[in-house]
Amino acid sequence: MKEFLRLLKREFRLFISNSTLRSVFFLAPVFYAALLGFVYKSGKVENTPVIVIDRDNTPLSGQLVEMLGDNKSIKVLRFVQEPGNIKNEVIRHDAAAVVMIPAKFEAAMLQKKYPEVNVYVNTGNMMTANFATKALQLTIGTFSAGAAIKGLQKMGMSPGRAATQYEPFKTNYITLFNTTSNYLIFMWPAMLAVVLQQVILLAMAVSFAAEFQRGSFKKEYTAMRRWAFPTMLIKVIPIWSFSILIVCIYYIMHMIFRVPLPERIFNFILLSAVFVSSASFLGVFISILIPDALKATQILMVLASPAFIISGFTWPMSAMPGFVQFIANIIPLTPFLQAFKILLIQKGPATLIAPYMNHLLLLLLVYALLGWIALKIKLWLLFKPVKPIAEATGA
Repeated sequence: MKEFLRLLKREFRLFISNSTLRSVFFLAPVFYAALLGFVYKSGKVENTPVIVIDRDNTPLSGQLVEMLGDNKSIKVLRFVQEPGNIKNEVIRHDAAAVVMIPAKFEAAMLQKKYPEVNVYVNTGNMMTANFATKALQLTIGTFSAGAAIKGLQKMGMSPGRAATQYEPFKTNYITLFNTTSNYLIFMWPAMLAVVLQQVILLAMAVSFAAEFQRGSFKKEYTAMRRWAFPTMLIKVIPIWSFSILIVCIYYIMHMIFRVPLPERIFNFILLSAVFVSSASFLGVFISILIPDALKATQILMVLASPAFIISGFTWPMSAMPGFVQFIANIIPLTPFLQAFKILLIQKGPATLIAPYMNHLLLLLLVYALLGWIALKIKLWLLFKPVKPIAEATGA
């Protein structure tokens, strides 16, 4: 125990004295949390440019353009004359869509000839395209319904009767989670988890590999050569301790950007602890397996870089090939984000995160076991007795 405590203190000193690790582990999470917080601060995309070409230029077409302009999600750029090249105008104004109101629009409406309003959506950016499309569908649909009901009223039908004639049944769309469609609530906390995993893996990548590389491990850990798991704990305990500090910083950032925290805070703390532990042991295993600090760092970064994309958080894993799903499932971030979404966004009970918690616990045990086996072999190779030369030659 005395040797364990000595080496643990040494590990804390090594971590704090390493300027690169200090910068990466403490400054990077704060920097990215602030940067991403300001990126997604508005929560919604507003004033998205939309080109409206009004070929009719009548009071009715003007009313439609006015209604589009009242929608805060879009910013109308009105053209009375069609430009020579619509695509170039879309690119020049970075417009998310083009609304084309045809000539004789008002006359056709009055004569019930059902004129067509064409909407060209710029899918060069899927996110802004989706926001613009949703806004346009709402506004144009409202205008269309209003015009139809007004036409029925002119025929002598009562307003209530006209509404039921136009719409024989009503459909209510009720949002269940993240009801305001706030992108800050959806994306920002997940990105913080990505950063946390990255810095943990980066710190753990050099934990054993750097010691092996400079030859200090054999000198310092001679008394611990029979104790592989306590040796692993010496390396991970500082990371666990500093991770608590990072999570506390994240908590403060949540208050600064007014992002809600999970309601069941104990479950969140438990989930975060298992996530940090499993990521740490993954780093330990690779660091022992690859005795070169730079190569261990590169391997872990290659493994962790696509973690968010393949985690199933924004794109369903069912749409991914089997081998991609396998890679995603061996990265701790994947089950953590799924459980985190249930706790933070969907406000689900603890029973619903149980499968993901079990997944994380399994990864923790597997990586701890693999790290223990790898370290046992490494300790045996480093400290195995060397036979005297005379005995070895048979003299």
